[in-house]
Amino acid sequence: MDQPLRLGLAGLGTVGTSVIRLLRDHEEALTDRAGRPLRLVAVSARNPNKDRGISLDGLSWHSDPVALASSPDIDCFIELIGGENGVCREATRAALDAGKSVVTANKALLAKHGIELAAAAESGGGVLAFEAAVGGGIPIVKALREALAGNRITRLFGILNGTCNYILTRMEAEGLSFEQCLADAQELGYAEADPSFDIDGLDAAHKLAILTSLAFGVELNKDAIFVEGIASITAEDIAAAEELGYRIKLLAVAQETDSGIEQRVHPTMLPKNSQLARISDVTNAVAVEGDFIGQVVLSGPGAGGDATASAVVGDIVDCARGFRAPPFGRPVASLKPYQRARMRAHPGGYYLRLSVPDRVGAFAAIARAMADGGISLDSIVQRNRPAGAAPRGNPDHLRSVTIITHDTTEQAVRDALGRIEGEGDIVGRPQMIRIEAL
Repeated sequence: MDQPLRLGLAGLGTVGTSVIRLLRDHEEALTDRAGRPLRLVAVSARNPNKDRGISLDGLSWHSDPVALASSPDIDCFIELIGGENGVCREATRAALDAGKSVVTANKALLAKHGIELAAAAESGGGVLAFEAAVGGGIPIVKALREALAGNRITRLFGILNGTCNYILTRMEAEGLSFEQCLADAQELGYAEADPSFDIDGLDAAHKLAILTSLAFGVELNKDAIFVEGIASITAEDIAAAEELGYRIKLLAVAQETDSGIEQRVHPTMLPKNSQLARISDVTNAVAVEGDFIGQVVLSGPGAGGDATASAVVGDIVDCARGFRAPPFGRPVASLKPYQRARMRAHPGGYYLRLSVPDRVGAFAAIARAMADGGISLDSIVQRNRPAGAAPRGNPDHLRSVTIITHDTTEQAVRDALGRIEGEGDIVGRPQMIRIEAL
């Protein structure tokens, strides 16, 4: 049997402790699969005295994760600290500069510094592996980088944030408000005390940036992603989607166009019979479209200690086997500069909800503004509100108007809404949700 792969793990939160349990529970099977023992020899965390429900006996304790990362006593550094800067970046870079392999679940770190770290792995001779950074237990990174390497990927889209999916699922199933479902998600541990990273779409955007680089061979550019969260979704929107035959999901989309790469994260109405519309609760799913494979859909638990630990340990086994692949599917020097796509017509149209004063001519003024913007309307109707689902800040003398457009550009819709607001034909902020005909 070959020498053990000596592991150093930084970060003993939910994922870190699950990784330790998995390594211990499946020790014999992992040795057989990896061809050598996987031996955890050292750990690092903020508080050495905290009760984490697992024994750390026999492990070397490092108060400084950077020192652990560069220690000659380890071969592979497991970064589970989190964050995009500071000690997580310093420790990861120290390990790669020392020629060690790094396994991380840190999407924020990769979205911001992934190209720099991939280059460090290349020059240092180590491995940078990050299956757990996107989609929890879903093997989407390996699928894009390895299994689908023979395809030209044209589009990928998916549900990449379990917290948002849980909230939207509960809102539809139980007729609850966004605020009620968010509070429940926080109580269950699906959402943080400050949930903005999830509900504002930033978590999904970081993951999408990583998948975009893998799929299209371009440099990471999270700042080029259009991001919109779910905090504005109301019970009225959920009910309207149901009536129209759709379900609202926070969708992440990346696709290649003739003018560049388009990346966006936003609430979307999906046909209820589509695969992604049926993804519920905290489950994640990603669909990938390639020229030879057609469409492949992967789904599974997108978060949680055990699911993420499964992906982390899968990467560790690859390191033990000596498997090497460019972190983003090709050498850093071969990654193309990111070119943002031009605005184009959105196939599927838009759902708009407006709070309109109850007065003669209001409907006509709105329809005229849309026509002046070259926007063709499929329907414009006044809808009854679901019980208890009045738009926030909408008094009784306002009426809720729902508009469905035909295919058009987002800029045209936003310009028309701006004109309508400027003329005083609506009260409050209009709601706009894209309709995707997947």
